[in-house]
Amino acid sequence: MDQLHQNHTGYAFLMLFAGMGIPIMAALNAGLGAKLQSPALAATILFLVGLIGSVIFLLVFEGIPTGRSNKEIPIYFYLGGLFVLFYVLSISWVAPRFGIGNAISFVLLGQLLAMLTIDQFGLMGADQTSLTWRRIIGLVFMSIGVFLVVRK
Repeated sequence: MDQLHQNHTGYAFLMLFAGMGIPIMAALNAGLGAKLQSPALAATILFLVGLIGSVIFLLVFEGIPTGRSNKEIPIYFYLGGLFVLFYVLSISWVAPRFGIGNAISFVLLGQLLAMLTIDQFGLMGADQTSLTWRRIIGLVFMSIGVFLVVRK
């Protein structure tokens, strides 16, 4: 097996496990928000724990940051944290009312729609991948799957 294929397989498994973590995080944070009676406080605690973990990871694996490239970084690259905040606050508030499975299913559908849009137009520096009938059919099947999963 060549190196490129091995990396893609490793990346796929890493992202599979990362994806598995999303509903686990949602359930934990929704439960914390319900127990504290505050989705915002639960989100704050989640981000504090995440900040501590990411600082430890940074220092252990990359060391103390040094000067970076002099290239100016567009401001929108820093806005990812706002999307994470929106996700965490909304899942913490919605999941106890709508169900973890329902909430995550619609998150998945939203991710698919955003992914196709980002790929189609090569937004935010992503590689441009044209929208083909094959991808549209895949989205339709995945959408049907989402609705079959949430239907009781």
